Amino acid sequence: MSALLWALVTLPLTVGMLLAVVGRPADRYAPGVAVGTSVAAFGLAVVVAFEHPRTEAPLLEGLPAELAVDGLSGLMVVTVTAVTAAVLLFSVTDIGPSEARARFFGLMLVFSGAMLTTVTATTLPILLMAWEVMGATSWALIGYWWRDPERGDAANTAFLTTRAADLGLYLAAGAALASGQAPSLALDELPATTGAWSTVVTVGVIAAAFGKSAQLPFSFWLSRAMQGPSPVSALLHSATMVVAGAYLLLRLEPLLSASGWGGPVVAWTGAVTAVVLGMVAVAQSDLKQLLAASTCAQIGFMVLAAGTGAVTGGTLQLIAHAAAKCLTFLVAGAWLTTLGTKALPALRGAARRHRTAGITFSVAALTLAGVPPLALWAAKDVLLAGALEDTAALYVTGMAAAAISAVYSAKALWFVWQPAAATDDRTEPLPFATRVPLAALAVASAALTVTSFPPVRDAVERVLGDEAQPEPHIWELALSGALAVAVSAVVWLCGPQLLSVPHRITSWGVDWLRLENAARAFLVRPVMRLADALAAFDDRVLDRAVEGTARGSVRLAQWTNAQVERLVDGAVEGVADGARVLGRLARRPQTGQLHQYLAQAVAAFTVLAVVLVLVR
Repeated sequence: MSALLWALVTLPLTVGMLLAVVGRPADRYAPGVAVGTSVAAFGLAVVVAFEHPRTEAPLLEGLPAELAVDGLSGLMVVTVTAVTAAVLLFSVTDIGPSEARARFFGLMLVFSGAMLTTVTATTLPILLMAWEVMGATSWALIGYWWRDPERGDAANTAFLTTRAADLGLYLAAGAALASGQAPSLALDELPATTGAWSTVVTVGVIAAAFGKSAQLPFSFWLSRAMQGPSPVSALLHSATMVVAGAYLLLRLEPLLSASGWGGPVVAWTGAVTAVVLGMVAVAQSDLKQLLAASTCAQIGFMVLAAGTGAVTGGTLQLIAHAAAKCLTFLVAGAWLTTLGTKALPALRGAARRHRTAGITFSVAALTLAGVPPLALWAAKDVLLAGALEDTAALYVTGMAAAAISAVYSAKALWFVWQPAAATDDRTEPLPFATRVPLAALAVASAALTVTSFPPVRDAVERVLGDEAQPEPHIWELALSGALAVAVSAVVWLCGPQLLSVPHRITSWGVDWLRLENAARAFLVRPVMRLADALAAFDDRVLDRAVEGTARGSVRLAQWTNAQVERLVDGAVEGVADGARVLGRLARRPQTGQLHQYLAQAVAAFTVLAVVLVLVR
């Protein structure tokens, strides 16, 4: 079974890289190859989800590469591959023949493969590698139409924001190694760290998760990510990168609990994000921006669940949200392709003109609103039951966020179902490859409700290996369902005028609380000014010092050449002259006449005899 696990993660990665590298020559075959690969990956995911295989390969000394499928990762791999298959099938018609299809479908497969590796990794090194590949691929996909400078800037903003938060994982890995209590960097070992090292590990994990999942204060990057193609938004928001942070927090819930403070911080950040970004969604007049803000809000519920230990509820929320959010973005993409707009006022009557899109979008929007009997209605109550056991304030905040989700969902529905003023409501069929994933996701949004009720919920708890968690009471289910229906009905009957507020207030919501401006003012600009100051220091101080040293060296060399070398040359020439004189003197006795040699020997022995006598 370990071979199947390797196949699951390597199949999309390998095929995706091949398509991206081959490029244009493979454009004709890319859609079919990508869809076939995603379907095959879905089949493998179903098998490994039941078998729970584990595999290991050497990586670094003491740090092996380990992959495993357990309860949580088994549910995740099925969700990721199912959503990927739906998105790629939709993309067959949405990404036309004139586009760079091989690059698009290849990057989408790599993106999906990186997420599969992330959720099956059991050690930080492998998770970090997949985490980085996912971030880099998201940059390439958001900037798919790279010739447009605005889209390129949006991709850079998204990448740099998440990349800055990703440094938290490196911090966590370094602290875990330094502590000596998690030598293999296995995720299961991280809760065993203690003292200051435990605090550093927890801070790093939380920062990386908040950045990836666009929780406050990192939420603004998700707004810029809307510059990418609609299928990219659908995959990014539903089952891959944006939920990776929530998955990590659910996976490392024991670490949050062991820290003592991590759980409350995470829970309240998720709750506040769900409320605040829900209000940002209400303020939007652009459908994709509304859906993006709603993603931050809905993931806030998953983060809340991780902070309160309601892992089962958070997982159910993640799966149900994946189906509904993917569906809303695909429908928004279909309308953008056929109608050429994503502005809500311009989408009046869109649901009437494209009935399949309109009906399936309604199912998804009502699911996000928490209207019974759709999936997110009960899933929210499962996780809010855990919040209620933790503190009533968290429960009330969560219910407020649920009510706000009904407001923005009903607002979107009101616009797309209102009769268009200047056009008729004739039905226009969508391509078959578009309708199939829409219908499948709509069915999933309704059918997944059963996972939140016994006995299926109990089975999910057993699969997750989770401790028995609080069950929502009947009054909780009734309250949340009635609240969602009532709020949706009021918004539907009264229309957008009910939401009319002064522009100076809505402008903050439309601009996503101006979080990007704040990040630029308090982080980017100071860093750039520091960089400019360091560059000026380099140019004016370091460079001048180096140039001054070089000039001094040249002058010293010139002085040496003019003064010292003359002395050295004179000494050498003096020695040479002395050697020549000694040589001439030494040649004089060498006459070749025997009587002179005899006289010289007698003289030498005489001198030697005198010396011996004197010495004695």
